[in-house]
Amino acid sequence: MTTPDFILKLRRSIGHDLLWLSGVSAYVEDGRGRLLLGRRSDSGQWAMVCGINEPGEQPADTAAREVKEETGVDVLVTDLVAVTSSTEPVVYDNGDQTMFMDHLFICRPDPYGNQDPFVNDDESLSVGWFQPKELPQPLAWSTVEQIARIHRYRERSEDGDNHALFMFEGIEGPAVS
Repeated sequence: MTTPDFILKLRRSIGHDLLWLSGVSAYVEDGRGRLLLGRRSDSGQWAMVCGINEPGEQPADTAAREVKEETGVDVLVTDLVAVTSSTEPVVYDNGDQTMFMDHLFICRPDPYGNQDPFVNDDESLSVGWFQPKELPQPLAWSTVEQIARIHRYRERSEDGDNHALFMFEGIEGPAVS
C-alpha cells in the first residue's frame, strides 16, 4: 500500500508510535450483483477497496478516489453502512503502529464512467468483478467482516431501519426501540 505523504511526514516526527487514522472501505456492487475486489500486492489476499483519508478530504470522496486509483472503476457512493474502529493496533513490518476508524460505504458503478476494472496502481496484483457465491480465495478477513456488515445493514433496511451501524458500549447499534 502506498503511504500518503502526510503520514510519511508525521512518521518523521513520531517514529513508530501509534498513529490514529481515518479510512474507508468500499463495497462496490454492479447491476448484476457482482462485487468488485482486488488482490492486494502486500498480502496476496483478495479484498474490497480500502484507503486512508487525505487531510480535509470527505470520506465518501476518499472511497470514490480509492476505487478509481486501485481499479480504474468510476463509482457513485450511495450508502454509509457503518462507522467502526479497530480494537488492536496494526503493526507493520517496519514497526509502525496504526489504528483505524473505518467508514464502510456501498458504491455502484457510475453509468457515465468506466466500469471495466483494471490494475491501476501498485497496490493490486489483479482486480475484477465476482459473484457473491464465487468469491476468490484467499479472501481478507476484513473483507469477510465488511460483507457481513453489509448483509446486516441490508436486512435492517428491508425492515425499515436504514441507520448506519456502529458500536456503542461494546454492542453493535444503533439501539432503536
